[in-house]
Amino acid sequence: MSKDLKITPSYDYVLIEPVEAEKTTPSGIVLPDSVDKKPQLGKVLAVGQPSQKDKKSPCKVGDVIVYRKWGGEEFEHQSKKLLFVKFEDVLGIIGN
Repeated sequence: MSKDLKITPSYDYVLIEPVEAEKTTPSGIVLPDSVDKKPQLGKVLAVGQPSQKDKKSPCKVGDVIVYRKWGGEEFEHQSKKLLFVKFEDVLGIIGN
């Protein structure tokens, strides 16, 4: 994503770029489109402010997160599909 991204998520939201699922298995078998699953991983591009003092974001910019399967609102910017996800829809951080 380019550095000229000028989108700030609203309170209690994270902006992510979904990571597409692999189309082949580790052994090299190509999976058909019918096996395609909705991605649940994404790279955090921006983080909104918490709506309350005692609340904080579960992640930071650059983190790769796991989010709820049907969570978030899709948005397209510069021909990239992005997703606004609520703080509570973030299930975990990969690699931390």
